[in-house]
Amino acid sequence: MALGMETKKAMKHVSFPGRLVMVGFGSIGQGSLPLILRHIDINPEQIVVITAAEAGRAVAERYGVRFIVEPLTRENYQAVLKPLLGRGDFLLNLSVDVSSVALIALAQAQGALYLDTCIEPWPGGYTDPSLTPSERSNYALRESALALKRPGERQPTAVITHGANPGLVSHFVKEALLNIARDTGSDAPKPQSRAEWAALARTLGVKVIHIAERDTQVAPVAKRPGEFVNTWSIEGFVSEGSQPAELGWGTHEKHLPADAARHDFGCDAAIYLQRPGAATRVRTWTPLEGPFHGFLITHNEAISIADYYTIRNGVGALYRPTVHYAYHPCDDAVLSLHEFAGKNYALQSGVRLMMDEITTGIDELGVLLMGHSRGAYWYGSQLSIEQARALVPYNNATSLQVTAAVLAGMVWAIENPDAGVVEPDELDHERILAIAGPYLGDMVGAYSDWTPLAERETLFAETLDRDCPWQFLNFRVV
Repeated sequence: MALGMETKKAMKHVSFPGRLVMVGFGSIGQGSLPLILRHIDINPEQIVVITAAEAGRAVAERYGVRFIVEPLTRENYQAVLKPLLGRGDFLLNLSVDVSSVALIALAQAQGALYLDTCIEPWPGGYTDPSLTPSERSNYALRESALALKRPGERQPTAVITHGANPGLVSHFVKEALLNIARDTGSDAPKPQSRAEWAALARTLGVKVIHIAERDTQVAPVAKRPGEFVNTWSIEGFVSEGSQPAELGWGTHEKHLPADAARHDFGCDAAIYLQRPGAATRVRTWTPLEGPFHGFLITHNEAISIADYYTIRNGVGALYRPTVHYAYHPCDDAVLSLHEFAGKNYALQSGVRLMMDEITTGIDELGVLLMGHSRGAYWYGSQLSIEQARALVPYNNATSLQVTAAVLAGMVWAIENPDAGVVEPDELDHERILAIAGPYLGDMVGAYSDWTPLAERETLFAETLDRDCPWQFLNFRVV
């Protein structure tokens, strides 16, 4: 590695004198720690890990970080965390089964900064049969977190949902819009506000945004019967896959799905389907994979991006793109999902997180913007397992895209300590990408003439809208 690149990767972006409390220390927590110590001026003695299991103790001890096994519950989280958090400290929430809203409120009350990678409920919140699909959606979780905003007040910064996706992909969307504007000769100035970003997307004619991801990482040990295998949090993936499929609903859409429903509260930027994301597939495209079928797994960014780029006229919407995740996980995870669904969404008795045993493969994660004058444009990260291992210990290609975003979001929060509750779409995308970029492998932008109508009806008749290829009707796999 060249000296200049080594220096760049060891750069201290910011100094942090307070205490850092890390809640959760699974694959993302373990992968984030070396990045935090590398790029934030902080001593290991300032850091404490609070986690529900012994996993990761050796990693924490290697770096000289205090490690406490104490599962957080509704009953004990305040008693455990309050003595460890005060004004100017940082609560980094990388846990599952701990309410993000509860931790945000606690951090705000204590005067501490905060960051998470998704909005988690307390245990059972994703699958509680007493709750309606709307009540256990990401839409509802997002609304509960945004309710903590205090417009016009100075609050400690709480960056919510800032992992890879949600998180990094919101910054990819802005960079993609600027690239399309440049390549199409648009004379629109660089946006300086939410309204101006939405206006740019509308002017360019963007109708659909996919978070299009293909994970090709493989290991020599194949998935066994009764085992769930994945390249990132199994608990997190299973929880998401069990929730209703959700998508931001664009103003160009003419065909509301028969199994779709709207929420009767909140921003009204999204719909949900009366079926789990693990059983819902859509057509999409990435540069290396080409066309493929991905799972429409619910994610916060499908709602936040759709909401951010909405242009309203009173209570109605004049413009909004359709936004959703289109995810093809690693092949063993696909097999795991099929088995999981076949058991009526009961998790297998065995689980395996693929990390050290991965032999090859990439995580191709980006945003696919469609409907503009150039057709389709994908922008994002192509990160291989070999690149990930050379860059940061305790990471694979999937986790590093998350941990790099965690680092960037933490730096932004420390630099902007009084921003209150903020989503990725509200952050400075150039600053975030400057910090995370060295860890994202090849950053690629690629145009394509692909549409979801390509090579359709060659063997069977289908219900399609050929007048507008960018209808969700055409993307959905029936």
